[in-house]
Amino acid sequence: MTPPRRLAAVAATLTLAALTTACGAFGQAVDCNSAAQEATTIVTEWSSAISASATDKDAIGEASKTAATKTKELAGKYDGEVGAALNDLADGFASIEGGDLSKASEFTGKVSGFQSKIVSACS
Repeated sequence: MTPPRRLAAVAATLTLAALTTACGAFGQAVDCNSAAQEATTIVTEWSSAISASATDKDAIGEASKTAATKTKELAGKYDGEVGAALNDLADGFASIEGGDLSKASEFTGKVSGFQSKIVSACS
């Protein structure tokens, strides 16, 4: 499976997992779902941007920088494990700010781990 397709599958899985996770209290469930949905949007936007410019290191770097910034801002809205999981996702995006396609591909393989952290934080 190519990295962009893998990202799309991971984004869909992240959304589904967020919607089906029992987060305890109703308010916490809403927060968890909201965090997961926003993270999915960021991952999807990043995936689309790097797919459109797969050979342009500057575009990959800019897309990764933007995704890292958005995810850090999102993490700032949440406490505890949800915030920590989002910060980890932001750090993953930040690791490819230089536009290194091999790092982008490596990160793609780790997205499901970030999804697991967010889901785990909600349970």
